[in-house]
Amino acid sequence: MYDIIHTFKASSVNDVLELLSSNSDAMLVAGGTDVMIRMRERKLRQASLISLLDIPDLKTISLREDGAIVIGAGACFTEISENTIVLEKIPMLAHACRQVGSPQIRNIATIGGNICNGAVSADSVPSLYALDAELELWGKDGSRLVPIRKFHTGPGQTVLQKDRELLTAIIIPLSSYAHHGGCYIKFGQRNAMEISTLGCAVNVSLTGDKKHIEKAAIAFGVAAPVPMRCAKVESLLIGAEINEEMFFTVRENILEGLKPRDSWRASLELRRQLIREMSVRALKQAIINAGGSLQ
Repeated sequence: MYDIIHTFKASSVNDVLELLSSNSDAMLVAGGTDVMIRMRERKLRQASLISLLDIPDLKTISLREDGAIVIGAGACFTEISENTIVLEKIPMLAHACRQVGSPQIRNIATIGGNICNGAVSADSVPSLYALDAELELWGKDGSRLVPIRKFHTGPGQTVLQKDRELLTAIIIPLSSYAHHGGCYIKFGQRNAMEISTLGCAVNVSLTGDKKHIEKAAIAFGVAAPVPMRCAKVESLLIGAEINEEMFFTVRENILEGLKPRDSWRASLELRRQLIREMSVRALKQAIINAGGSLQ
């Protein structure tokens, strides 16, 4: 059933890079929830696999001295959704991680794999876009930081040099979550074990009086060929008073820059309607989570 030529077991990041240098066609496997499906469907043949499961440094979740939250790329969704740092500081991401697949999938699938496979339906990605996350990539020449908004280049495509680089960590800066409120909403045909038809994440900070938006980030999955932020609406929200007129402005402008499409999961018109509705719902809940009210 599985056409595997070689398997390698890495014990460190350097070990992975050494294995990649001598096996350029090898594929990195952590949870394997996507790779195994591709192999079972015979879309991936004569595979060489490098296992990342036994690299402890890829599984840590920590709070740096500068307040940044560092999530190892090998952390599984259950670990992230139950981690006290994540629950306290960025509950939006914990909620998003609980939307992934089934409990069995969440126990093995990793956030790094969810990012690197480039799927626009990845549940964790819109929240990471809204949190202005940075990705730490390691190669033979050292590390580089890539803003997640510049990571995805097309459906299933990223800037990761897969034959020589490894995603090691996701970094969320203090400025993206301190005094913020966030909300992630997913729409699917079922309430559980469902691939996202549309995902929306909103992250906001409010002015001191809690009556105006100080800063807002709105991100979508499955609303374009890659995950997207809504730059125009974000700029319109800066300084906006929280009232029905503001929510009307969001509905009227949210589609600009997005490229929803027809598919067997949802029609173009349904996706447009969902984008308008979900953006406002997520924004309202994010405002409440940031300590504001809807008047």
